[in-house]
Amino acid sequence: MQIVRDPLLGVEPPRGAVLTIGNFDGVHIGHQEILRQVKETSRAEETLAAALTFDPHPLKLLQPKDAPRLMTTMDQRLQLLERHGIDVAIVAPFTHRLARMDAADFVQRILADRLAVSHVYIGQNFRFGADRGGDVELLQRMGRQFGFTAHGVAPVVLDGAVVSSTRIRREVARGRIDVVWKLLGRPLFIDGRVFTGERLGRKLGFPTLNTAIENELYPSHGVYITAVYIPSFGRTFPSVTNIGVRPTVYENYSTTVESHLLDFTADVYREKVRIFFFEKIRDEKVFSSPMDLVTQIRRDVASARLWFLNHPLERLDLVTL
Repeated sequence: MQIVRDPLLGVEPPRGAVLTIGNFDGVHIGHQEILRQVKETSRAEETLAAALTFDPHPLKLLQPKDAPRLMTTMDQRLQLLERHGIDVAIVAPFTHRLARMDAADFVQRILADRLAVSHVYIGQNFRFGADRGGDVELLQRMGRQFGFTAHGVAPVVLDGAVVSSTRIRREVARGRIDVVWKLLGRPLFIDGRVFTGERLGRKLGFPTLNTAIENELYPSHGVYITAVYIPSFGRTFPSVTNIGVRPTVYENYSTTVESHLLDFTADVYREKVRIFFFEKIRDEKVFSSPMDLVTQIRRDVASARLWFLNHPLERLDLVTL
């Protein structure tokens, strides 16, 4: 997939593409329906499928206190866009200049003059331009003037509610991994780099990978059935991951993400890994002694082994690094 970092000043972008516009956090099943239509039209017309997204998220610039913690990094978002058929990703730096650009100017200067788009697909409720003045109706009206066709795509509804990044972020924060899986159409994952911890898990008989997470948002404190993809091995390993402050051992400790890989003990310090989340086992809690903690960890591992017997990794749809 080609990546164009600035549609106004960067490398000359491809012209005549079928384009969609959005933030695409998570690239969930609602986004995927838009991407499917973009891909289908681009293939029928033998042109490129393109997605225009923004970095940073507009609220991080305009209303930092209200800006959401995103579930995907930009690199993850681009990987997912490519996976769903996008040929060209256009990343627009979201600046005060762009925020002040009138919606009609955005359409003329970027969509028509710079990109010469053939079709534009956006969600029916998507807004763009200064004061959120741009919508599907504006695109359709200006499309007749500049020679492109605009399409509004209806939202996807699941379990009686619209699928949105906001809804999914709320479920991630609650640790409702089963719901998140349905809304994303894939298991949730986070990326991070393994660092040397205090080897507490090893002392208890359950060595762990301590991971410094890149994602802004990850599940709430608790113990999860997970899998860890390690690039140097080219494999994904079943695991149990604890997110929390280890209250049985420490007081007022910062949040850590520790994964115990089943039947794996190699040294992968400083390596970047990807952790997939499948199911929550339990909330984090304080145990009366380290021995009670060890007993519970054994139960957690047994739960994970049973889960993987019924859900072999090779049958799961995993997006690896």
